[in-house]
Amino acid sequence: MSFAPIVPFGGYSGWTFLKRTMEAQKEAFVAAPSLARDEDYFRAKIGSVKTAEDLVSDRRLLKIALGAYGLDGDINNRFFIKKILEDGTLDTAALSNRLADKQYRAFSSGFGFGDYAIPRTQLSDFADKTLEAYRTRQFEAAVGEQNGDLRLAMNAERELGKLAARDSSDETKWFSIMGSAPLRQVFEKALGLPSSFAALDLDQQLSTLREKTERSFGSKDVAQFSDPGKIEALMRKFLVRSEALAGFSATSPGAIALTLLQGAGR
Repeated sequence: MSFAPIVPFGGYSGWTFLKRTMEAQKEAFVAAPSLARDEDYFRAKIGSVKTAEDLVSDRRLLKIALGAYGLDGDINNRFFIKKILEDGTLDTAALSNRLADKQYRAFSSGFGFGDYAIPRTQLSDFADKTLEAYRTRQFEAAVGEQNGDLRLAMNAERELGKLAARDSSDETKWFSIMGSAPLRQVFEKALGLPSSFAALDLDQQLSTLREKTERSFGSKDVAQFSDPGKIEALMRKFLVRSEALAGFSATSPGAIALTLLQGAGR
């Protein structure tokens, strides 16, 4: 039996509880026999993988490879994944460079089939790094089965710090946030933006995000989130607002009427 993460409540209080118990909970989660078997298989086989075809032809290996980048849903899209890997990232016309979701680019770069004569699967530390990313993502997914907002917060805490420290322009960083569905959700909710916000012109979205971020956190630059304190402030705003909106929805006239009707039906 696998270990199910303990999330006794949601919102910011649930976040603080999860942070306090994260290390012990993750350790119990990754000790599951099924996860251990998959990891043993990956360690034994990944060194023999030298092409994209090798990888996509082995479903057990592909499951971990995709899972390490949060792309589990593409497990049946073998042709698409093979194209992502074989194109690499060095050519601007490569498929991963043309997709809005930059996790595909990270995935292609991480394996290196299209970028290097010798892929990264041949590196001595490749299995360790890939499996650690896989464990982290799988634990987040397990938390998400109980509370989706906490999964979004865990992803944002992990990804935003890396993005903030990246050597690229602030505009590029903001477009990376806008192209990442999980990060976009966190910022939009934390900043109180409506669901229709994504329909605006991209330049208008960028301007609004910068303006509201500066108003809330003192700076419009993504680089500020290299400070863990700023990330925690963002998480607090996101989770408090999310919980408040959920509570408001549950007590709206429509929700109350539905509850009464369901009760009458019973």
